[in-house]
Amino acid sequence: MKPIGILGGTFDPIHYGHLRLAIESREALELAEVRLLPARVPNLRDNPATTPTHRLAMLELAVVGTGLVIDPRELYGTGVTYTVETLSMVRAEIGARPLCFILGQDAFNGLPRWHRWKDLLALAHLIVATRPGYQPPVTGELPGLLATCAVSSPRMLASRPAGSVLLQNIPQLPISATDLRARVAQHRNITGLTPAGVAAYIVRHQIYGERRESNS
Repeated sequence: MKPIGILGGTFDPIHYGHLRLAIESREALELAEVRLLPARVPNLRDNPATTPTHRLAMLELAVVGTGLVIDPRELYGTGVTYTVETLSMVRAEIGARPLCFILGQDAFNGLPRWHRWKDLLALAHLIVATRPGYQPPVTGELPGLLATCAVSSPRMLASRPAGSVLLQNIPQLPISATDLRARVAQHRNITGLTPAGVAAYIVRHQIYGERRESNS
């Protein structure tokens, strides 16, 4: 049975960097689907600059025609959201089906700061989206994790529900949501950075304007 992939983030706003990472991961890992999981209030990042309602609406516009799926469950909660708790819920729903949690190399390097991070591998495989020239961490607890859990091929992920770490070179577009919000606040053009429907939604609802951005 093909694994399910999950890509989390604030998606504030969703942009082509997010979409291409999800699509490239789905193809490279032969995933049945990739779910975009927007966080309500992330534990280790600043609060999102706009509301869950706006971020979900932009996600819905962005995924049209992509085959990607939105999992909005964290947006309906309260307070800080923890990945380990959400993956526990997903695991309960999908049984023994393989589950892959996709994260960038920077996020992986900071994994020991995550809430109950050692429990993540009991729930999912970790897919680290690397780039050319990437060097795995050589200090702290992560080298030991890689020594015991790293696998060399995406095909190995389907053999068990969770527990592996795959360093996968996945093409990534150099687009930043922080930069995109700054461009909007400065009245600069964001064509080509995010889908046209998302760009139009931002203008229509006056999201990320100068006053809102200065208070975010």
